[in-house]
Amino acid sequence: MVKAIRIYETGGPEVMKWEDVDLPAPGKGEIRVRHTAIGLNFIDIYQRSGLYPLNLPLTLGTEAAGIVEAVGPGVDLFQPGQRIAYAGGQMGSYSEERNMAASAVVAIPDGINDRTAAAMMLKGMTVHMLMDRVYKVKSGDTILVHAASGGVGTIMCQWAKHIGATVIGTVGNEEKAALAKAHGCDHTIIYTKENFAERVLEITGGAKLPVVYDSIGKDTFEGSLDSLANFGVLVTFGNASGPIPDFSPLVLMQKGSLFICRPTLFNHVGTRPELEAASNALFDVVGSGAVKIEIGQTFPLADVGKAHEALAGRKTTGSTVLIP
Repeated sequence: MVKAIRIYETGGPEVMKWEDVDLPAPGKGEIRVRHTAIGLNFIDIYQRSGLYPLNLPLTLGTEAAGIVEAVGPGVDLFQPGQRIAYAGGQMGSYSEERNMAASAVVAIPDGINDRTAAAMMLKGMTVHMLMDRVYKVKSGDTILVHAASGGVGTIMCQWAKHIGATVIGTVGNEEKAALAKAHGCDHTIIYTKENFAERVLEITGGAKLPVVYDSIGKDTFEGSLDSLANFGVLVTFGNASGPIPDFSPLVLMQKGSLFICRPTLFNHVGTRPELEAASNALFDVVGSGAVKIEIGQTFPLADVGKAHEALAGRKTTGSTVLIP
């Protein structure tokens, strides 16, 4: 028996149960992973709350790092004792151990520890997707990153700066502004004190932006559209303040023939070559030192409810890691 966080209904943090679960031997094409560190992400909250409906019951979690304990028939990619990490694919990372498809994991390079790997896989590959495949950020671009002091934000600011972009970031307070600046953000806007769309207009001298990366949703949607230049791209990839409101496509025409995209990482790493390309790009930029992974806080996995409350309440900075 191993311990795992299970849910039988959607709702608040109280629906998460710390339980014993049976774990059979890994099947064909599977490996058994003993988790050493587990990543926390907003998608976990969306799934727990029912915003993203799923079949229940289930074990939550989409991201972790760990050690291969055993391999099933037909597995030749990995051997027992190897360090691996993953993001996406089969849910179930909120557990001490689990079985999963070997094709969904990648080896952790030397020089990157397990907690760092768990903190960066989903967020870092998401940043790669957003800045390389959804809108390819170029040297000389000026971009807007909402929640610039968060897990995705701190990675995105550094990576964009490494590419040669100018980064504007929104944050909630002075402490988070300092953190964003320390991670490559050129201009910080404290959204609780300033109208961020007006500040974008001032910073860009009226030119506005080619792209806005928005993980906040409802509260920032209108301002994000107003921050875009003609033919600009709004990339909405989260709902921290709630889903964006219904809108008429005519709004996009009226505000400058804009584009809007709602991507998910899981469509962009659906094949083994795509997964390896995204993870290798992430490992390279972190291994070079160009991007440093900020782990702002850790929680015991058994206390994951407190971690969900802190993340939902915007009381976290950087990435959050759960320790089994």
